[in-house]
Amino acid sequence: MQHLNLFWELASLPPITWIPMGRETNEQTMVMRSQKCQNFVSEPMGNKPITAVDGIDEELGAKLAAKGFDKAYILLGQFLLLKKECAAFQNWLKSSFDASSSEAEQSALCLLEWCYAFL
Repeated sequence: MQHLNLFWELASLPPITWIPMGRETNEQTMVMRSQKCQNFVSEPMGNKPITAVDGIDEELGAKLAAKGFDKAYILLGQFLLLKKECAAFQNWLKSSFDASSSEAEQSALCLLEWCYAFL
């Protein structure tokens, strides 16, 4: 009975995903996905707004939209142009749109996870 209770406790926790972080190494990190990221990764991107990407709030979304990044798939295009390199994408987001380190990391990991799921 204790094993069954433990199973249900573990099943209620948010998913944990191992995501490779280093390009030339096998370095990995354990990432707890937010509900927003889980929702984003759970289905094809379609025509989702930029604010559907984890880490992109209304303020950052407005800055991105003002420069033509109004849809999630357009932001994904930039991520792919940067060869899915999270560090390069984060630096671009921070330097071009004044994103915080947290926002940049969340959005990069969200897009990377979506790529793993659909590409």
